[in-house]
This record gives sequence, C-alpha cells and structure tokens, in this order.
Amino acid sequence: MVLILNSNSMAQDHRIYRIAQIHLQPTQLDKYNAALKEQMTTAISVEPGVLSYYAVSDKKNSSHITIFEIYADSAAYNAHIQSPHFKKYKETVKDMVKSLELEDVDVIGVAKKPGM
Repeated sequence: MVLILNSNSMAQDHRIYRIAQIHLQPTQLDKYNAALKEQMTTAISVEPGVLSYYAVSDKKNSSHITIFEIYADSAAYNAHIQSPHFKKYKETVKDMVKSLELEDVDVIGVAKKPGM
C-alpha cells in the first residue's frame, strides 16, 4: 500500500516540519556525528512529540549536513528545544558548526512503502 496525501488532506496537520542545513568544521565531523546521534536517539526515546529525524550528509562534502525533523506540534517543538539533552547537544556542537539555517516547510505529498 502506498499512501499519498495532497494539500486537502494535510489541511488539519498541526505537525512541525523543519529542515536544518548545517555546515561544520570538517575536522569536527566525527565528534559532531556522535553528538547528533546521541541527541536524536534520546529525543526519540523520551519525547513523545518528537516524531522523526532524518540526518544526511552531502556525498561531495560530508561536512554539509541536512536534517529533516518532524514534531507533533509547536508545543512539542518548544518542549524539545528546552530539553536537557537538546541543550547539551547545542553546547557540545557550538564550536563545530560554521553555519546553521532552519527552514519550516509544509508537506504537500507523501509516498512510501509499507513499514517505512
């Protein structure tokens, strides 16, 4: 089964969809990845409103990271950025990150295989 949603069925969606574009100090990549994985794993396990993360790196420049984040709603996002594990992550990576750009986006369609 493939589920496809259009803008009409997404109208009542209160989720927060965010893309983070992060450029890192190339020498800090391993330390950054460890901090990111710890933060994501903790958030998913202890915060019901953190629904998913997809973190990927550019194949041509692995110090360019893109994270696609989904939160249940704005309250869940606000709780997340106040959580101890998120604050620890931000403090840990503050000198590793050269730039951070956040973009809120709307989902206009989804297609995926069952179980994905």
